[in-house]
This record gives sequence, structure tokens and C-alpha cells, in this order.
Amino acid sequence: MQIAFIGMGTMGLPMALNLLRAGHQVTVHNRTRERAVAAEKAGARCAASPAEAARGAEITITCVSDTPDVEAVVLGEEGVIMGAGAGSLLIDMSTISPSATKEIAAALAAKGIRMLDAPVSGGSEGAQQGTLSIMVGGDSTDVSAATPVLEAMGKTISHVGPIGAGQLTKAINQIVVAGTYWSVAEGIALGLKAGLDMESVVTAVGGGAAGSWAMDNRSGNMIKNEYPLGFKLELHRKDLNIALEVARQLGVTLPVAAFVEQVETGLIARGHAREDISAIARTVREQSGIDD
Repeated sequence: MQIAFIGMGTMGLPMALNLLRAGHQVTVHNRTRERAVAAEKAGARCAASPAEAARGAEITITCVSDTPDVEAVVLGEEGVIMGAGAGSLLIDMSTISPSATKEIAAALAAKGIRMLDAPVSGGSEGAQQGTLSIMVGGDSTDVSAATPVLEAMGKTISHVGPIGAGQLTKAINQIVVAGTYWSVAEGIALGLKAGLDMESVVTAVGGGAAGSWAMDNRSGNMIKNEYPLGFKLELHRKDLNIALEVARQLGVTLPVAAFVEQVETGLIARGHAREDISAIARTVREQSGIDD
């Protein structure tokens, strides 16, 4: 299948590489040309603009950082909308505002271009291994058409409702992630302060009801106080802002999500924006007197 992929970041590049491995013909575009070199070496064609990438593609995928970025690469002067043909399908795999998603879908529909919102969860590991959880909003016919492509990037493909529902589901995911990471960080801090062998503790606790992806994959970061990039803390804070805005609109209280968002805001101000989200453990460790 002819696929265009816009966005060669931490998630987008390995996702595009998995599409190439699955036998698809892929054209890529990234604002910073150097980030697309790895895809080009793997067999992708590089395009100078989103419009050029989308020209002739059956499916165009976008995976960029935030709502304004999606609006620019899709609806801008050299955006996807200027190159994609009527009847083609856009799959936005970014994490953005659900209301903006609906507006973008309406603009594309006026040009005869279909759209799915399909944000992902699973971190950089899931992107590399093709095991992402993909939350899809849109028409069921379009979901069926896109499924073979999505299966090259993800293990769990869930159609959760109409356009925008994927983004709402991702917001729920990030709320749960916030609470889970914070709880793991608190548990790690208690064990460290008590002088326990935390690798043994994690094995014990992770095998029971407290087991989680964060426990299995990020507790080591929190124990060592080292936070190599998996998913940027600044992007999770952005995602929580989306969730909190939706919650305000619906009258839902999210005290833990709001607290973690404030913790992340403080860490970003101190220069930790590009560390992994597990860096929220820095705050627990410092407040507990583990670190100076």
C-alpha cells in the first residue's frame, strides 16, 4: 500500500520503519530533514512537504507533538490537505485535542478526505517492537480499511467510537498513567528510605495486584534516579492538560491528574522536560530526603 508518514520523532520513526518491514511503500516527511535519514536508508522516499508526501498516498499518517503541529501539517499551506486525493484516508496518531480533531476531520471531509484519530500507548519500546495499543475513533468502514496498516505498528487495535473518541480514550489512558507512575514512585521512595533491596521488592510487588507496565518498565529508572527517554515528560504534561480541559468541560474532578500535572510543570521549569515521564520520581525522592 502507498503510505505517507509525517513526523519522524521518537515514536514516528520506528512506526514508519515497521510499515516498511511489512512491505508497504512509504514516503516520509519531517520538519527537520535529518530525522528522516534513517527511514530513507531503510527504503522510504523523503518528501519536501506534507502535501508532497500525501500526493498519491492511499493512507497518510501523522504523528507529531501537539494540536498546532497537526493543524499545520494537515491544514497548512503545504499541508496534507493540499496533496491528498479525494477518497484517501488520513490517520492522525498524535495525541491532541478531541475538539480540534473533529474540526480537522470536518475540513478534510469538505475535500473528500476521510479521517481516523488513532493515538497510541506503549512508549518507544512499543513503537520499536510494533506492539503499541492503538485507540481508534472514526467510521467503522474506515477502521476496517486501516486495520492491516495499524497491525504493522500495534498489537491491540481498538475501535472506541466516532471521530474524536480515540483522543478521549488516550486522555483516559494518560490520567491512569499519571496516577500509576506517581504511586510507583512513592513505593520506590519508601523502600529506598527503608534500605530494602528494591529489585527484589519490585519482583515481589510486580507479580501481584500492584503489577503494571510502569512497574515492569520504569521502576528501574526510579531506583537508579536515571531517566533515559522513553516518553518525554513535557509531552505527558501536554496530554494531561488535554485531559484536564475535557474534564473541566464535562464537570469531572481529576485531583490526582491535576497534582501530577503540577509536579511535571515544576520539573519542566527545572530543566527536566525532555527526560522520561518516570522522572516525576525526582520529586518524591527529593521530598523524602533521598536526594539533596
